[in-house]
Amino acid sequence: MKIYNTLTKKKEEFIPIDENELKIYVCGPTVYNYFHIGNARPFVVFDTLRRYLTYRGKNVKFVQNFTDVDDKIINKAREEGTSAHEISEKYIEEYYKDAKALNIDKATVHPKVTENIDEIINFIKSLIEKGNAYEVDGDVYFSTRSFNDYGKLSKQNIEDLEAGARIEVGEKKQDPLDFALWKAQKSSDEPAWESPWGKGRPGWHIECSVMSTKYLGETIDIHAGGQDLTFPHHENEIAQTEAQTGKPFANYWMHNGYITIDNEKMSKSKGNFFTVREILKEYDGEVIRFFLLSGHYRNPINFSRELMDQAKNALSRIRNAKNNLIHLVENSSGSISEEEIQSFKSLEKYREKFISAMDDDLNTADAISAIFELIKDINTKTIKGSTKEFAEKCLSLLDELTGVLGILRETSKEDDAIDDEIQKLVEERQAARKEKNFARADEIRDILREKGITLEDTPQGVRIIYKNKELV
Repeated sequence: MKIYNTLTKKKEEFIPIDENELKIYVCGPTVYNYFHIGNARPFVVFDTLRRYLTYRGKNVKFVQNFTDVDDKIINKAREEGTSAHEISEKYIEEYYKDAKALNIDKATVHPKVTENIDEIINFIKSLIEKGNAYEVDGDVYFSTRSFNDYGKLSKQNIEDLEAGARIEVGEKKQDPLDFALWKAQKSSDEPAWESPWGKGRPGWHIECSVMSTKYLGETIDIHAGGQDLTFPHHENEIAQTEAQTGKPFANYWMHNGYITIDNEKMSKSKGNFFTVREILKEYDGEVIRFFLLSGHYRNPINFSRELMDQAKNALSRIRNAKNNLIHLVENSSGSISEEEIQSFKSLEKYREKFISAMDDDLNTADAISAIFELIKDINTKTIKGSTKEFAEKCLSLLDELTGVLGILRETSKEDDAIDDEIQKLVEERQAARKEKNFARADEIRDILREKGITLEDTPQGVRIIYKNKELV
């Protein structure tokens, strides 16, 4: 597999540190609200990376943190007249609900910052001892110039960074480029822990360094997140971690592209800021997931109602292919024929196409194209029916590939409701035809046609075809 490494700015062959256990760290949410569509993209993309590596036989240790102490959480608690702990715990639970709707698997470990304070304090103490950090009135800062390779991830040199840096009011750091490792408590309602520098809490960047090294070791295979985290967050992580360990922090850095809303940057002030929870009121979670995987993860992606409807219709076509195969399995019989054995062998080329796409820097767009080619070919081969075993093998192959992408894991509630209603109409039409009540049968046919549904009589029974789900 080849991965585009942000550190080297090129695609590289992925060579794990240990073939028996791949180590991946993905920056998780700051839990003060429901996560938005921009947050969802790295969660879905790197969940898919993990699924694919697992599919290829790898054992993946996947760590995604929760930032459960932060200024945003403190401000939210003040607004709602509650504690920062209550806010963070509430939105961790809400994260799990929305992640489940998007078929995002739980990480191997979901560490919280508040559960790792002792380790963070010890890490900072080590940086001070090594001369890479210093304390001023209860605050501790990382000395950026003490790390010679600063800027190597974002490809920014220290002189350019210096030109744009400044010291904020109230900050006591020695250099505008330095960043906080520990923040002294400023008011009694702020979460704070005892430390050698007085009561306070960790800075944002140090948290991920500590949790990554604690759960995955000093050097990991892949560190991933959104493009917006490249600088300063990931740059600062590299500086403090490599200063502390003297070893490379991560061998591969992966970053997904931005999401725009109707071709504009997402922003609360523009009124185009959408949480996944809001989008789920209108679209199934798998539609959101499919949309996020429909373009290459490094490219920008535009979120709009039109594109979401396209994703919904495309996913429906794949769902319909699965439903047709289930119908065949349930209504056919017999072992696979010699002709079908050869037919199935010809279908296996789509697995190779799928793998080739995913091996090329996780190209989910081309992988989805391979799935559509597969279902087109399956439809051609089963249009006049098939044996039960052939249908089962086709269904298994389709499930195999869609499972890697985390789609078609369950029928949507919307589809369930529609299918119940349609099934009743189909059964009523069948009864009307038996009774030679052709006027009623034609009336039902017209009702179904208005809903975008046609019926096809096959040797295995009536096949329901949805207009927006039809196979190409």
